[in-house]
This record gives sequence, C-alpha cells and structure tokens, in this order.
Amino acid sequence: MRHLEVTAYQRAEQLLPHHRSALVPGGRVRPVWADGGARFWYRSGTRFVLVDPAAGVRVPAFDHERLAAALAAASGQDVDAAALPFEAIRLSGRAVEFAAFGGHWRCALDTYALESCEPRPAASFVEAASRDERHVVFRRDHNLWVRRPADGTERALTSDGSPDHEYGTAPDWWQNSVLVRKLGFPTMPPAVAWSPDGTRVLTHRTDQRGVRRNHRIEALPADGGPPRLHTQRYAHPGDERVPLAELVVLDIATGAVARASAEPLPMSVVSPVMTRWAWWAADGSAVYYLSQPRDGRSLSLHRLDPVTGHVTTLLTETGDTRVAPNQWAEGQAPMVEVIGGGTEVLWYSQRDGWGHLYLYEAGTGALLGQVTSGAWAVREILHVDETDRVVYFTAAGLVPDDPYRRTVCRTGLDGRGFARLTGDDLDHDVTVAPNGAYFVDSASTTDTPPVTTVRGWDGRVLVELERADVTRLLATGWRPPERFRVKAADGVTDVYGVLYRPHHFDPAGRYPVIDTPYPGPQTNRVHPTFDPGILGHEAEAMAALGFVVVAVDGRGSPGRDRAFADASHGNLGDAGDQAAALRQLARTRPWMDIERVGVVGISAGGHQAVRAMLDHPDLYKAGISSCGTHELRHLHAGHAELYHGMPGEADYDRVSNVARADRLAGKLLLIHGGMDPNVLPDHTMRLAERLITLDKDVEMLIVPGAEHLFLGYEHHVYRRRWDFLVRHLMDAEPPQHRLTPLVFDAGFLAAWF
Repeated sequence: MRHLEVTAYQRAEQLLPHHRSALVPGGRVRPVWADGGARFWYRSGTRFVLVDPAAGVRVPAFDHERLAAALAAASGQDVDAAALPFEAIRLSGRAVEFAAFGGHWRCALDTYALESCEPRPAASFVEAASRDERHVVFRRDHNLWVRRPADGTERALTSDGSPDHEYGTAPDWWQNSVLVRKLGFPTMPPAVAWSPDGTRVLTHRTDQRGVRRNHRIEALPADGGPPRLHTQRYAHPGDERVPLAELVVLDIATGAVARASAEPLPMSVVSPVMTRWAWWAADGSAVYYLSQPRDGRSLSLHRLDPVTGHVTTLLTETGDTRVAPNQWAEGQAPMVEVIGGGTEVLWYSQRDGWGHLYLYEAGTGALLGQVTSGAWAVREILHVDETDRVVYFTAAGLVPDDPYRRTVCRTGLDGRGFARLTGDDLDHDVTVAPNGAYFVDSASTTDTPPVTTVRGWDGRVLVELERADVTRLLATGWRPPERFRVKAADGVTDVYGVLYRPHHFDPAGRYPVIDTPYPGPQTNRVHPTFDPGILGHEAEAMAALGFVVVAVDGRGSPGRDRAFADASHGNLGDAGDQAAALRQLARTRPWMDIERVGVVGISAGGHQAVRAMLDHPDLYKAGISSCGTHELRHLHAGHAELYHGMPGEADYDRVSNVARADRLAGKLLLIHGGMDPNVLPDHTMRLAERLITLDKDVEMLIVPGAEHLFLGYEHHVYRRRWDFLVRHLMDAEPPQHRLTPLVFDAGFLAAWF
C-alpha cells in the first residue's frame, strides 16, 4: 500500500479556517464603529486603519512606528511596530487608548506622549451595556441586576426568578455552556435589549418548567474529579412543554416591571431578543415583536406598550407551510420594519412564490401595496429612508446564471423607481453603518477575490478599503472552484454548486470524489462569496489531499423561490439531488472516479451523509458523519417541527437513519462530541447500536469532552476524518502528521466566527 505524502496534509492544514484568512490579506474588513458610525477603524494585516467615509479618507489610525517607540520606552518592553501587542483601540479625540502588557495606555496623537491610565468602565462579556455605557445589566441567582460601571453600585431589577423560571436567559440549548466555558467565560450574556435612551430594558422571563430533561456525562471534569452528570432542558418534537419567553420591560430608575399582556412565546431554540424577533422602536415609545406557533404556519407582529404592558396585534400572515420573516434563520434579523412613527409596516412574504416586500397600514392591517416583485428574492433590508420613502435592500436572482449572488437595490415604498445600485455581476456582502449614512461593501464571487469599499446610497464609491491579495493562497496549490449548474433528481429543477479540483490536477488522471452536503433549510451549503465559510474550508482542505470535492445546494435550501425551499418539508435531509449532481458531473469529467465516492457531513450534514449512503449504496462507498441528527424525533423541537413538520402530520420514520440502517453497504465513520448540547450524543449512539445489532461494520469516534464544533479537539477530528478518507478512497496509508491545535485568541475567534 502506498503512503500519501506528508506535504498533502501540510497543504490541507493551511486551508483550515483559522489559517486561511492569513493567506488572503485584505480578504475581510471588520469595521469597529466610532462616533455613532460617522467613522470606523479596522485592522489591515498588522496595521490599524481609520476611515472617514464622509470625507472619503482612509488613513493609518496612528503612526505605528512612533507609537511602538513610545510604548517600548514607557513599558520597558520590546515592541515591534509590525506586530503591536494589542488587538483593539479606542478613539478618544486626538488620542487612542489600548491595553498592553497588563496595563491600559493613552497615546496623544499630536505629540505621541504615552501615559498609563485607568481603563474606562466597561461591560464584561457576561453583561449588557446601555448605549451610553452608563449602566450594565447582568444575571445573578436567576434574576437580573443593574450596575453602574462608574462607581460599581448595583441593585436587583427582579426578585422572583427561580431555577426553571428565570430572567434574561436563553433556552438551555442555546446557552451552550460547554463552548462558553471552553472559551473562558462563566456564562452567556443576558438576553436583553436596552431602550434607545438607556432607561429601560426589554427581556423575558424564561419558563422551562416541565420541559423534558436530557443528560450527558462529563468523563473528565476540569478539577480531575469523578465523572459529572450534566442535565439540560431539551424539548423533543411533539412534547407538550417547550421553553417559553414571557416578555417584560424593566425600568431601571423606578424599578417598574411591565409584563406583556399576551401569551408567552415558544422558543425551543433561541431567545427572541437575541434574534431581534423583539426590538425597540427607534424613539423608545414601543416594543415590537413577532410571534409564531410551533408549526410555523402563521406569523404575527405585535406592539407592546413598555409602560403598561398592553399588547396590540398589528399584522398576521398565514400559509400552508411555514411563514418566515426571512429565509435564513441563522445570523439574519427578520425583514420587518415598523415605520412612519408606528403607522406603517414593511413586511417580507413569499406569498407570490418569491420573497418580496409589502407595505401595510399598522392600525388596520390593510395592505397598501406590494413594494418589490419579480422572479427574484429580497435577501436583506439594508436601510429605509422615510423622508424620501425609499427602501434599500439586497436581492438574489438578478444576476444571470447565478440565482444566489446578491445585488444592492433600491425602490420606492410605492413600488416605483426600482434600480440596481451595484451594476456588476458580483456578489455584494453588505454591512450598514449604525447611523445608516453609508454601507461597507465586499464584492466578490467564488472565484473573484473581494474588493471592499464604502458606498453611499446612490451606489457611488466613497472610499476603497482593501483589495484581497491571493498570492499566498495560490502558493499552496489552491485554485478557485468551478461553479456549476445541473439538474436536480426530478430532472427539471436547476441546482447549483461548486467543484474543487485536487491540487496538482492532471486531466488525464482519475481522482476519488467527496460530496460535502449540508441540507439546511435555514442556511446554504455554498456561499456566493470568495470566502467559502466553515464547511467550505474543509472542502478546500480535502482538495489539497488529492480529492475532487463537490458541494451542492439542493432543493429544500433557502435563497430561491418558495417551492424550492419547501421541497424538504416532510423529507428533511434527502440526498437525491446530491447523488444526481455527482452522476451528471462525472459524465463530462472523466477524471472524476465515480466508483470511488465518499460523503462527509456535520450536524444536519452528518444526517445527510448517512442518508446518502443508505439511499444510494451503489454510489457512496465511504462516509463520515460528525454529530449527525440521525433520529429527528429526538432533536430539539424548534428545528424539527418547523422544518420537517409536526409529529402526527409529518412522517418521522421517513427521515430516520436508524430505521433504514439495514441498507448500509459502505465504510462508515461516526464521530460525536460526548458533551454536545446541540445534537445530543444519543443520536450517534442509537445509530451505532442499530448497526451493531445488524452486524454491520462501523467505526466510531466519541470525543468525550467535545461540544458541537469540537473546539479544542478539532485538530484530532480533522486528522481522523482525513485518515479515514485516504485509507478507504485512495487505498493509501496516511502520513504520520499531526495537526497543530488551535490557539483561542482574538484572531482565531474572528476567523472562525
């Protein structure tokens, strides 16, 4: 048996998310706002850059050499201007403040005189600060407290919290205490939203009384003691009790508590405050929130009076399947805006088969008109100019031959005057300044490195920030993926994906193939941007090992028309489109060895990886499933009920990998974190038990202390996955190479998350 060269693993390791960003200088700009958004700074490599969009100015935030010399003289430490010993700055007039060498410093930018100073009172990770930073809110003993950082005084805002009925906490599923502890924090920040004037706090009392409890065993606690039992409240589909959010508004001056005069909100997964399903009006006169039943087939908008707690329903939409305020449940706020001083509502809906905006009268719920229309989808509301009655947004589907690329657009609230502000065919990833005066635009495609600019609402570039340099990335052997379009398993619907050729590709060769699915339907597997995302990074790494790697957004994923998204309802995780895509691609690419196909997935992708092997055993010869959702009836209710269907209506046996385990024919590796609070370890255990009783060969790796992302163990898990694929698809022995463990610093967190 041949041995794979160690250089292949070394190249692959460079392409993992915590390394790849360093290979693409200028690839991402993370603005840190100042002066309410009038200015911002960001890091460009090792340099700090200051941007004033109104003036069209991009300059060094300070003289790095002079500041380094001043800091070295004041601290007695060696300081390299190209590697300053701090990650962040604070602008303070004509000075910058920063923390370094265990102290806090202030540097005057006219003289570069440096002095030690007291750090400004600030909120810690477990606190939520008001906009003026005069107060912070935190949790203590199941209640919420307020503290003044200036003098440290604190007092309780609530007093009736209890272990199963506490204030300001998300459901146990979202708290993810394992990951929080691993990153060095005692708990998550409270689920609160401050009023614009900093006088009130919107939060909820979290009712988890009677919610099903599940258990995990921590084999080796940090203190070295005996195994420790961890219990979390975790509702399953069809359970009578799920976590509930009882909205309340707390007045920090008077201590008054205004409780919403409405039914509490089901929140099996995430707090409505954290996801902006509940938010303050711009003038603080009201709280608005969305409510939805567990089956997701209606969506309502409500107004909550923050003084009396009185609730008024402004608008409700119902549908045959889920009604959602956007297609992307992860990382995107609802596309609902209350405007006109509370008299009108800009509302997202897929009622005409596409995702568009509609304008309603808030008082009566009367439809005033459809704002956008066409065979394309609104992706995100960016800004509403109420004076000129114009809404700015990103749309997908306006670029020929690629329905996923985003275009920045505008139109009048009366539906007239539609215009594209970005006139190219690139994808535009947009961040709007807090003051709404401009936006930061990163324009790229999967094979076009990003150019980042600041633009005004007329589309004009105010200042260019960065052009990504891919020289070091190309030096690894990386090449851009091929964007492709094929037919879905129905033979009619177009589906899109990307294909990575192996490093040192020879068209006369024959290469094993790896499918890397993620079925959504709340997120896409393939990004339209140059940055492929966390799942895409490992796909790039596997191409460095010598595999052809494929990723497809099959039917049931978001971003297209409603029928496309609804295709997975009642059949979550079906792999038919992935299998169809591979066969079509191989017909015109003889270097794809269709007799050596593997599949690798994590979480919902882990379910789909096994499903692919069970439904298409003639195609998939090897597979790896990490923390897979193999038994959907035991997943958290929020995901399963919303995307698959309610028990009694939807067939849960249809999506059970355990129920069809007898079909396994290929080589399978199951991996799970023993402390995973998201997809509990019993999913993998159930499948393994069934396979063993069937006397099927299966390999299994349980990482006892790992949570859902395997942070702290990722180097071992990556290597074990690669070793398995090399052995079973390349018929080779992997090299004796060990990946370097991650360092949990600010740079890592920024790159990973």
